[in-house]
Amino acid sequence: MFRVSRFMEALRDGGPVPAPRRAGGPVVIWNLVRRCNLNCKHCYSTSADTDFKGELSTTEAIGVLEQLKAARVPALILSGGEPLLRPDLYEIAAHAKRLGFHLSLSSNGTLLDTRHAARLLVAGFDYVGVSLDGMEATHDRFRRCPGAFRQALDGLRVARQCGLRVGVRMTLTEANADELPDVVALTEAEGIDKFYLSHFNYAGRGSSHRGDDAHHAHTRVAVDWLFDHVWARAQEGRAGDFVTGNNDADGVSLLHWIARRQPGRLADMRQRLVNWGGNATGVGVANIDNLGNVHPDTMWWHVSIGNVRERAFGDIWADRSHPLMRGLKSAPRPLEGRCATCAHREICNGNTRVRAYAVSGNPWAEDPGCYLSDQEIADPLGREVVA
Repeated sequence: MFRVSRFMEALRDGGPVPAPRRAGGPVVIWNLVRRCNLNCKHCYSTSADTDFKGELSTTEAIGVLEQLKAARVPALILSGGEPLLRPDLYEIAAHAKRLGFHLSLSSNGTLLDTRHAARLLVAGFDYVGVSLDGMEATHDRFRRCPGAFRQALDGLRVARQCGLRVGVRMTLTEANADELPDVVALTEAEGIDKFYLSHFNYAGRGSSHRGDDAHHAHTRVAVDWLFDHVWARAQEGRAGDFVTGNNDADGVSLLHWIARRQPGRLADMRQRLVNWGGNATGVGVANIDNLGNVHPDTMWWHVSIGNVRERAFGDIWADRSHPLMRGLKSAPRPLEGRCATCAHREICNGNTRVRAYAVSGNPWAEDPGCYLSDQEIADPLGREVVA
């Protein structure tokens, strides 16, 4: 996750460059249930409104929490499907909080009423994220459900009124890129705490909609607009909490944005970006699906590196025998094509490998979602040593 607001605050204020990230265990996104009341076009888990056989029982889920604690996992994001459809959600959440995890919920928001919001607060959830994939007509079309937008917005309002920290996630595609300013304006008008711009990834049902990915020019316009917007807020002392995800070229793009505006800050800002480290798949982020299979992240459901019913999570995660995990954990990664020759690979860490695999069948090929020009990836920009 690329924390745009924090980098803009650093650009504004300067100060010491933070040390590189040193994760103990990974942040785990856990798809507790695959059932969902919606049938979204871009669903990576290909969820549906039906029961899926073989899902972890309550007892097994509690046992997995103990495994994650032993593996020094700092944070859990409980997802689905729609996690509010899992009857034992609150029992699992309560145990997670007793173990000390930072706990988030990822929901479509349509079922998020006063009763659920109150229970989420009591269970100790630190954050609730809800997706809005554009304004009303666009969102409902993505979600294949008339009224889904209004239900999700009502859910966000109820959750916030109950005292929960809430955020909006928008997945950027060719069909909704022009609506980014409107969705951000809505988020701000509602007093919502966080905005997360997710780039499109080719997985699950979304793999059949690769043509809907925002074309590179549209992506650049959207990202530059977001940088301009957050920078303006930062100068007013209210940078907020804006983040992006699923395209680590955003870090390099920010460096070029800085070069055009404050070239004197290139060296220290580049070092901050290098220390951030870019893509964390297989290193700082992991996924467990509804059957207990472990994946390098949520977009790699076609690759399982073990199952928590058969082997402890910590042992699975430390094992480099799978060639994909061996490559993801390598420094540098065994990249090919444009990514291999990029002057900024230490910033983006090769970007999103699953897109490369989806298009070429080779996880180490260049990422087709990188929207930077050949000239931009060849320009070292502020590579001098920072004292």
